[in-house]
Amino acid sequence: MSTAPTIPVIERIVAFCCRWPALVTLAAVIVTVAAGAYTSAHFAMNTDSQKLISAEVGWRKREIQFDKLFPQQSNLILVVIDGKTPELAEAAASSLTARLTADKKLFPDVRRPDGGDFFNHNGLLFLPLKDVEATTQQLFKAQPFLGALASDPSLRGVMDSLGTVLLGVSQGQAKLSDIDVPMTRLGQAFGAAAQGRTDYLSWRALVTGSAPRPEELRRFIEVKPVLDFDALEPGARASTAIRAAARDLNLTPEHGVQIRLTGDVPLSDEEFATLTDRAWLMAAAMMAGVLATLWLALRSFKIILAILATLVVGLAITMGLALIFIGVFNIISIAFIALFVGLGVDFGIQFSVRYRAERFHHPDLSKALCHTGRSVGLPLALAAAATAVGFFSFLPTNYTGVAELGFVAGIGMVVAFLVSITLLPALLMLLRPKGEAEDVGFHSLAVVDDFMTRHRRAVLRIAAGAGLICLMLTIFLRFDSNPLDLRSPKVESVSTLFDLMKNPQTSPNTINATAPSSAGADALGARLSRLPEVAQALTLSSFVPEDQDRKLALIADANGLLDSTLNPFEVKPAPSDAEIVASFKDTAAKLRDAAKDQSDAPASHARTLAAALDALANGSPANRARATEALVPGLKTMLKQLSDALTPTHVTLDTMPAAMRAEWIAPNGTARVQVFPKDTSNDPGRLSEFSNAVLKVAPDATGAPISIRESGRTIVRAFVWAGVLSFITIVILLIAVLRRTADVLMTLVPLILAGLLTVGSCVLLNLQLNFANIIALPLLLGIGVAFNIYFVVAWRAGAKNLLQSSLARAVIFSAATTASGFGTLWLSRHPGTASMGELLMISLFWTLISTLFVSPALLGPPPAREHRAHEKLI
Repeated sequence: MSTAPTIPVIERIVAFCCRWPALVTLAAVIVTVAAGAYTSAHFAMNTDSQKLISAEVGWRKREIQFDKLFPQQSNLILVVIDGKTPELAEAAASSLTARLTADKKLFPDVRRPDGGDFFNHNGLLFLPLKDVEATTQQLFKAQPFLGALASDPSLRGVMDSLGTVLLGVSQGQAKLSDIDVPMTRLGQAFGAAAQGRTDYLSWRALVTGSAPRPEELRRFIEVKPVLDFDALEPGARASTAIRAAARDLNLTPEHGVQIRLTGDVPLSDEEFATLTDRAWLMAAAMMAGVLATLWLALRSFKIILAILATLVVGLAITMGLALIFIGVFNIISIAFIALFVGLGVDFGIQFSVRYRAERFHHPDLSKALCHTGRSVGLPLALAAAATAVGFFSFLPTNYTGVAELGFVAGIGMVVAFLVSITLLPALLMLLRPKGEAEDVGFHSLAVVDDFMTRHRRAVLRIAAGAGLICLMLTIFLRFDSNPLDLRSPKVESVSTLFDLMKNPQTSPNTINATAPSSAGADALGARLSRLPEVAQALTLSSFVPEDQDRKLALIADANGLLDSTLNPFEVKPAPSDAEIVASFKDTAAKLRDAAKDQSDAPASHARTLAAALDALANGSPANRARATEALVPGLKTMLKQLSDALTPTHVTLDTMPAAMRAEWIAPNGTARVQVFPKDTSNDPGRLSEFSNAVLKVAPDATGAPISIRESGRTIVRAFVWAGVLSFITIVILLIAVLRRTADVLMTLVPLILAGLLTVGSCVLLNLQLNFANIIALPLLLGIGVAFNIYFVVAWRAGAKNLLQSSLARAVIFSAATTASGFGTLWLSRHPGTASMGELLMISLFWTLISTLFVSPALLGPPPAREHRAHEKLI
């Protein structure tokens, strides 16, 4: 029969450390200082999330190639500007663009996709012909009104313009109802100012006679900043500068403008910021939980101090080795710290609890430590090896972030094991904790042990039934591949992105395809536009208006009539406050005169406006300043927009601005096609359908929907492959050491059951797997296999009544310590991190249940003594 082997070399190592504790501790201090110095000098972390997946993956190759052709399309900050009026939005976009453009060092590329000189002058050409005709007719009708405003763009000019119309009413040339809409809106604006509020007036609405459309109230600025990937938030400096510029320009809600930032850069930055939010709370909760659990397990501050010191030394060595081998941490590999603490403390607890048990039987400290090395050497070594190979199994995958995490965590497991059998016993020799007055097992669990012995088959049947049910539930397990679901919807970048997704014209879920030439792009765009999943496909040719000759003729006629109106030879100087008061009183009198003897709605609106003007005239200068802010800046913007819009040029591909051409035509002639989805729900299934449809027509396409889908597949494939590989390597390792198939199965069955129960719980709790919490699976594998190895090796050595033993105490408190470390993740404001904490707690719970109850029932009575002759492995 097989035997339970031992590793005498570990006992000899422990004996050496007990003989020379000061020397071992000094060596550890020297190594720790050296590792700390190296880490301090060479620590680097790359927060570029695009490098978390291998550049050799097909879809990443296409993405990288597209970014090389059109670098201005990647790593952007999208500034979303919402104004109370179209004029406010336009003025804000213009002033902020000018301010950012001046800082070339921080913002090398700033552009307006919906504005700038090109669209300001040629915007009317993009309207349907009938809309151009209607617009020019409206301008003809508004000419008298516009002339007075252009020559005096102030509140006085507004009053003079209104007075001119009222003169026509008094002379019977016009009716009060003709100016009902302007009177109504002016009454609202002036009435609000009289009450100390600011109600911004849309001059475009007055001229056109219709309320502004939502898209007219919004403007965009695309900013490509200089990023610092050595910082946790690479774009923080740029975002801060944009917000500061907006404040300096008074682009705030108090002044009728809201500035929001979204895009790749703010999304990544705010995700990192959310990750660090509550960090101190989580750290404090973790430390309190870990220390409390260690105290309950060990009842000795000296032993706890030794374990904590061992953890610090092991962590320093692991970090130094990681920097030597991989050079730079990424945002995933840096998580090895949590893994090291969570799993490394297990080795310390196993060694220390066993030491306490041995100390009860062997009062001599050195002898107790040597016996500890003999009894826990094999299970600790096997658990460390199994956990390490589980992590190393991620190395061959394309998920670079987790591959590096696996490498560092695997090294960490080896280091944690080594310091647990060297430094920990040396520190215990130096600290010399008191002996044990009683056995450290759980005698109160004797009744449970007895129950497990008498009802083994019932326990196994219940476990098998639960496992079978959970196996059937696995078909309902879902993987959420949408990275936005891992981000807090409360942060500005995410909420703004969701807002943009409501409109197909502004959806960020676009796909980019390429063609060798502009003509090829037009043909490809036409094919893509016909797809039912596509709202529109744009190319550079999309910005060449149709019917230009007829539109240009209409606009030229309007400009001939309105040029001198909008660009007067002389503009009056700004009025004094006294002149504004006088104009208010004069206009109020004219309004009352025009409305006398009338009782219809226009007359009522005239009286309301007159009352507001009187209130302002008799009120404070501050209220009149509010009226100026509500009307005058928007008036000047509207006049400038009208003047620009009436001087278009014939648009061709050759006459377009160079910067605009560069967005669509690469230096080598490759042309871009931008494809917009018809569905705006952000549903992963719909996005996948959209991606599939586009890829069938344009196999080289890239973009957010494709990246989301393909990154999900790459990550899931990486975890499946790593899971299979780690399981196989762990099985091989167990077979090589345990040398008995039945013992290997008894080690793995509780682990498999814990996995099934975890999956079943996820289904019942509606907890979907995602890019964040899936990282909990290798941790489950590491902890689960370690716990079961401890039980199987003890059973092979003849241990019985396992739940009463010091081993059960070590396993329970090791799990509790790990729960304290990882359970605090549940407190995070970051949805992905919180879900990771939730899944870790669920998996840890079922791992503990399977180890404590299913494993003893599965093992049964220990082998007879004649079958337990110890083999020496080393």
